[in-house]
Amino acid sequence: MKLSPGDRVAVVSPSFAAPALFPAVHELAMSRLREEFGLEPVEYPTTRRASTPQERAADLMAAYADPSIRAVLATIGGDDQITVLPHLDPAVFRADPKPLFGYSDNTNLLNWLWFHGVPGYHGGSTMVHLGRGAGVDPEHRASLRAALFEKTDLEIRPVSEFCEEEMDWADPRALTESPPSVPSPGWFWHQADRVVSAPAWGGNLEILHWNLAAGRWIHPAERYAGSVLLLETSEEMPPAEEVFRMLRNAGERGLLRQFPAVLVATAKASVFTAPRPPADRDGYREEQRAAVLKALAVYNPEAMVVFGVDFGHTSPQWILPYGGRITVDGPARRIIAHY
Repeated sequence: MKLSPGDRVAVVSPSFAAPALFPAVHELAMSRLREEFGLEPVEYPTTRRASTPQERAADLMAAYADPSIRAVLATIGGDDQITVLPHLDPAVFRADPKPLFGYSDNTNLLNWLWFHGVPGYHGGSTMVHLGRGAGVDPEHRASLRAALFEKTDLEIRPVSEFCEEEMDWADPRALTESPPSVPSPGWFWHQADRVVSAPAWGGNLEILHWNLAAGRWIHPAERYAGSVLLLETSEEMPPAEEVFRMLRNAGERGLLRQFPAVLVATAKASVFTAPRPPADRDGYREEQRAAVLKALAVYNPEAMVVFGVDFGHTSPQWILPYGGRITVDGPARRIIAHY
């Protein structure tokens, strides 16, 4: 069911409790949830406190057990959410399958929920996107509104400009300013000769690889047949060879050949803790594209692929259905998200 203005939404930190370190950015995001979206955010004990996996799992189950909570939004990602999953009771989530919004480390939860029959949305980090100093990007606002409130079809369009720089959240300017944007590399279509309309699955490649390595909450490969695969890489910027190896492992499992269409996000090519010169960033993205195509050439040579779609670790960020349907229309060069 869709939300209505005035509804209560859970704001949780299933990975890194960033609001504890940067409360002003968190409060800005909460004010925008109230003022721009008309929703009432509800925090939990671990939202602003570093905590154990068991404590974070308890907060997630409390949010899903509360019938007044109609959606669950992650504040940010992290690197240890996989340790939360064993402490979750699937029955609580199936009883009231409200949508989760998140990406990056939240791929763990999105995949876990999908495994148990609960769809969600890939995208949305309250601190990163709602707490953006210069305001919420139009693409993010439109797709978040659609996901929350509307039963609609939304065209996911290429953006003219994007940004992969960050500001230090400890800097007061982060509350009013955002880094400048640059021209977007645009989309690159590979074998755009068909129309695929199907549920989406995937997410952050590094996290998917962890789940495959752990061997938990992954169905037999054939269960994913016909789906649209979402792939994005994180601010850790894995080398192209590592991207190929992770995809090769999925291919050896029989997984890669299940997807007739693949959407690959604009790869983040710089991070403020390890900046890469602007002149080198397009080369990194080209190397990553070549790595994806190299793996698909072996394990799914018929796949249609779209590179440079603005989801995942990018700004602007489109929020995409996860378990919900996406249409990839190759001949028309269009992508439609069905909310």
